[in-house]
Amino acid sequence: MSETQPSVSERLDALPFTRRHGKVLTGSGIGWALDAMDVGLISFIIAALVEHWGISRGESGLIASIGFAGMAVGASLGGLLADRLGRRQVFAITLLVYGLATGASALAGGLALLLALRFLVGLGLGAELPVASTYVSEFAPARIRGRVIVILEAFWAVGWTAAALIGYFVVPLGPDGWRWAFALGALPAVYALIVRWGLPESPRWLVKRGRIAEAERIVADFERSAGGASPARAGGSAIRDDGSSGPAPDPSPARAQAPAQASAPAQAPALARGGRLVALWSREFRVRTLSIWAVWFCVNFAYYGAFIWIPSILVDAGFGLVRSFGFTLLITLAQLPGYAVAAWVIEKWGRRLTLSVFLVGSAASAVVFGTVHTEGAIIASGMALSFFNLGAWGALYAVTPELYPTSLRGTGAGWAAGVGRIASIVAPLVVPVMLVAGGSALTFGVFAVFFVVAAAAAWGLIEHRGKALDER
Repeated sequence: MSETQPSVSERLDALPFTRRHGKVLTGSGIGWALDAMDVGLISFIIAALVEHWGISRGESGLIASIGFAGMAVGASLGGLLADRLGRRQVFAITLLVYGLATGASALAGGLALLLALRFLVGLGLGAELPVASTYVSEFAPARIRGRVIVILEAFWAVGWTAAALIGYFVVPLGPDGWRWAFALGALPAVYALIVRWGLPESPRWLVKRGRIAEAERIVADFERSAGGASPARAGGSAIRDDGSSGPAPDPSPARAQAPAQASAPAQAPALARGGRLVALWSREFRVRTLSIWAVWFCVNFAYYGAFIWIPSILVDAGFGLVRSFGFTLLITLAQLPGYAVAAWVIEKWGRRLTLSVFLVGSAASAVVFGTVHTEGAIIASGMALSFFNLGAWGALYAVTPELYPTSLRGTGAGWAAGVGRIASIVAPLVVPVMLVAGGSALTFGVFAVFFVVAAAAAWGLIEHRGKALDER
């Protein structure tokens, strides 16, 4: 690649963060927040259904797990479809599916119909999350890509906080309060139209599909948003990682990879030997695939096992429905500073260290939460668990799309998330058993073990801080 004709990926990596980046990040982030709102709402709705429908603990766990079963299928299929059909297209379809299914859940008159609709909700939700992180990562400049993805993941806290507010103010209104909560969850169906027509397709994906002219037009639009040509094409200033301005940084990571990318085949080499799924386990990728699957599995088990059941655990502890929802709202608010700190350190410490530190913090917080009994200690340890756990999620979503080349990125991210969803299916079902066997101390002690295993597995990932994405 000559210096006068940089590639699409080099031009994207050399850009400062522009208004167009902000539109992609915000547009994807709103979809992400709506996802979180739906997942968060079910924990409050389960507690309400126990009171109004008289469902058992086993049935409560089934309501949560059936949604995660849909997420497991959706995550696996969504990644494959995103590599075939495009990031934006699949993003919009998934929003539409789970938005309509959530709205229909408000009309459910019995457990069987509610379970069927929750599976459809999970199908759309599971496909959307890895696709959204892949989509945004392919626009973000290399030097701040990790930070941008953590900010994207921070929208989860916004959505979960919205769920906590709905849970606190709407769900307790009466026997039909949970139905109104589900009706509000139908908003993604409307937002899907905005995503479909308002956001651009990933230029990196377009290049892999041979649609060079479309990719060039989108990149040129981003360059105009930056005030002209990107620094890769002409001299100029750029916003650095710390927010200051000055001469544009040399996009050396992109240039260092340019010769290899120019001579590489259109797809990752392993694709010719058996398709995308086989390629994830080729010699080049097998260690990182095993490691990222282990991290996703352990984090999903501990996170959803804890946060889906916290409102119900607090009710069982004698705090009452409204009061336990209030505690959960306070715990949820700690997610935002967790994301903020992770976004700051991920470009300083790197992906692996950031991820492992926040996972170890999650483990320590889980142990404390499971053993305390006073209001202040419950809230404080719950907020610490929320802080560290969601910071870890931010780092996890940042590192996952970086592990694979463009031709495998959606598949790799989708299958990692899909494996994680297996754990999220199991966790809500086994939590009641653990609570009976050993109470909160045993339950959250098990979660702590899973966090520690995930922290260890994180060191099997590659460190990609500040480097260009693999464009094969």
